[in-house]
Amino acid sequence: MGGFLHLFIVNKSGGLIHHRPLSDRAPTIGTNEWLRIGSTFHSLHAIAAEASPLRLLGNKNAYGADDGIEEINAGGILLKSFQTRTGVKFVITADPGTADIDYVLREIYVLYTDCALKDPFYELEMPIRCELFTQAVDLLIERVEKSGPGSFKQR
Repeated sequence: MGGFLHLFIVNKSGGLIHHRPLSDRAPTIGTNEWLRIGSTFHSLHAIAAEASPLRLLGNKNAYGADDGIEEINAGGILLKSFQTRTGVKFVITADPGTADIDYVLREIYVLYTDCALKDPFYELEMPIRCELFTQAVDLLIERVEKSGPGSFKQR
C-alpha cells in the first residue's frame, strides 16, 4: 500500500522554505527540528554529490556527480528528492512501496513555479506562504492517492 508522509522544500542555500505533513499518519515534528532537517539534508546532499564516483547521465557537472541524494530507503520510511537546475530541493517522505513519488515530486515543482513563483508577493529563497500552492499540493496528493498505485507514468 503506502502513502505520502511529509513534504519539505530546501532553497539553494540550505534554508528550509516549506514543510508540511501530507497525511494524518505523519509524525509530528517541531519547527526547529524541521529547520535542522532541511539544513542537514542540504549538507548531506552536497557531500554525496562531491563524494560520488559515478557520473550520471544528464549531469551538469563536468567532473563528477552533482545530483546528490535522490533516494534513501531505510527503516520503514522512503525519502525521495528532486533537485531543480536552480538548486531548490523538493523532498518527500513516504511509506515504502508508495507509487508515483517521482511524478508527485515533479508535479509539486510545477505547482511551485505556477503558484509561488508567479505570486507577486513571494520573494525567492524566502519561506513559501502561498495558500494557492498549499491547496494545489493537497489536491495533487488526494488525486494521486485516489487513483491507485502506478496510475501516473514517468515522463
